[in-house]
Amino acid sequence: MADESTNKKVKLTPRQWVEKHGDYLYNYAYSRVQSKETAEDLVQETFVSAIRAVDSFRGDSNEITWLIAILKRKIIDYYRKQSRKKETAISHFNTPFNNEGHLTGHWINERVPKNWDVKYSDPMRQTEFIFILEMCLSALPAKWKTVFVLKVMEELKTEQVCKEVGIKPSNVWVILHRAKLQLRECIEKRWLK
Repeated sequence: MADESTNKKVKLTPRQWVEKHGDYLYNYAYSRVQSKETAEDLVQETFVSAIRAVDSFRGDSNEITWLIAILKRKIIDYYRKQSRKKETAISHFNTPFNNEGHLTGHWINERVPKNWDVKYSDPMRQTEFIFILEMCLSALPAKWKTVFVLKVMEELKTEQVCKEVGIKPSNVWVILHRAKLQLRECIEKRWLK
């Protein structure tokens, strides 16, 4: 006979979702999309989808884990749609490497990365960094931001990113490299003064 405690299924409480999980889901979404309106929409869509899928909830995980899984899917769908928009060139972002002569591939002296060995224990300084990072993420082209968020923040495998965005693995790495270079440059200009 099986132990009753191992067979207990989690019960959903949809009427309490907004109160119990709304802030957490919103913060999770906002940290990935950097838009209050979009984060609110994604959380609302998550609740609607969850209510529609209540009968399919098996109870193997807790309520918040299930809601986050739905929200992650909504975020991925949001970025997939964003990545299909026409990508515009970033004229203010130039390669930080020499592309001529014997120094090809080496850093241009004025563009060498600054020292990031800065340790701030002040919560205000950490908050400032998060704000700058969000601002810099929002400045990335849609496809770059999509690839960066899915690969780095959502920790999807390269194959999943390729499937969601409709690109090849080599393109993921090129986009990720360019996004990281632009993020580094943006953060250095706005935070590491």
